[in-house]
Amino acid sequence: MVEELTPEEVNERVQQGNIRVIDTRPPAQYEQGHIPGAINVPLGDLPSQVPDIDWDDTDVVCACPVGQSSKQAAMLISSYEGVEEDVLVASMAGGYEEWDFDLETGADA
Repeated sequence: MVEELTPEEVNERVQQGNIRVIDTRPPAQYEQGHIPGAINVPLGDLPSQVPDIDWDDTDVVCACPVGQSSKQAAMLISSYEGVEEDVLVASMAGGYEEWDFDLETGADA
């Protein structure tokens, strides 16, 4: 079972700088607006990119349009041996549909 964080919890942790956001949407959607500091890794690319990401001891939350594919992404990331067992890997409940906070725009905002 994948743990879920509410958009409010994600926003609070983004403000504190103690969470990494993986945005699993296509690049065009990501560029139109994403959670500040989010890394764009489209869901289809995730299996091949997981080994290339430096998974330090920072908690991770996955975000997608409605909070469904982000669960798959979180399961995939949490099963990767490079992710420490004590690192939280979660999905953002409700996805971007429920995000009411500021967004960054552009490819590398």
